[in-house]
Amino acid sequence: MSPDQPAEGIRLQKVLASAGVGSRRACEQLIAQGRVTVDGRGVAELGARVDPETSVVRVDGKRINLRSGQLYLAMNKPRGVLTAMSDPHGRPTVGDLVAGYPERLFHVGRLDAETEGLLILTNDGEFAHRLAHPSHEVVKTYIAEVPGPVDRSLAARLKAGIELDDGPVRVDDFQVIGYSAGRALVQVSLHVGRNHIVRRLLDAVGHPVDKLVRTAIGPVRLADQRPGSVRELTAAELGELYRLLGL
Repeated sequence: MSPDQPAEGIRLQKVLASAGVGSRRACEQLIAQGRVTVDGRGVAELGARVDPETSVVRVDGKRINLRSGQLYLAMNKPRGVLTAMSDPHGRPTVGDLVAGYPERLFHVGRLDAETEGLLILTNDGEFAHRLAHPSHEVVKTYIAEVPGPVDRSLAARLKAGIELDDGPVRVDDFQVIGYSAGRALVQVSLHVGRNHIVRRLLDAVGHPVDKLVRTAIGPVRLADQRPGSVRELTAAELGELYRLLGL
C-alpha cells in the first residue's frame, strides 16, 4: 500500500487534486486557509486523511465529487436525435453519442427529438432523481425562434401564469433577445419540467415555436459546446448542483 493511501484514508490534498479542484499545492493552500470542510467540520491540517467513497468534502461551501466511478456529463443534443439510450427502430439516440463510455449512463429528463441543446447524463441515481424532481426548482433556460413581433406585455403575462390543459404555468424569466426577418428570438427560463412545456406555453400565447434550444440547466451552460459533443461537468458546476439539490 502506498504511503498516500494507508488504511485510514487518503491525504485530503491528494483527493482534492484528483477531483480537479487544482494542483496539490493549490489544494494545500485551500486547506490551510480554512476553506475546506470534511463531513461538516473545518479542516486546516495538511495531514488530514479522508475516505473518498464516504466523506462529504466541501470547498467554500460547495460539495466536491470524490466518489470513483461517478460520472456527470453535459451533452449538446442535436436536432433529430431521440432522448433515449437505444431505439428498436434504429433511429439515432443520445445513447449512440455516449457509446464509448463504459459506465451505464442515463439521461436526466428529456428533450423532444426536434429540440436541441443541453442534456445531462449520469450514472448517479440519487443525483438524477433530485435533478428531475420539480421540488428542487432547478431553473432551465431555453432560446426559441417564434413569429414576431412580440408584445411588450407578454413577459408580465407569462410571469403571472398561463393556464394550460394540465394546469397553470409561470415562467421565472422571459425576454426578447433579437429580431430578424419577422421572426423573434426569445429566452424563457422556468423550473417546470412538464412534457413539451415551452412549446405548449408559447403556442398558447400565439407564438408557436419554429426552433428550440435548451441553453442552461441551473449553473450548467451550453455556451459554445458544439452539437453532438459531450463533456464532463466542472467541479464548480457539480458543486453548485449538489447545493441546489441538497446533496
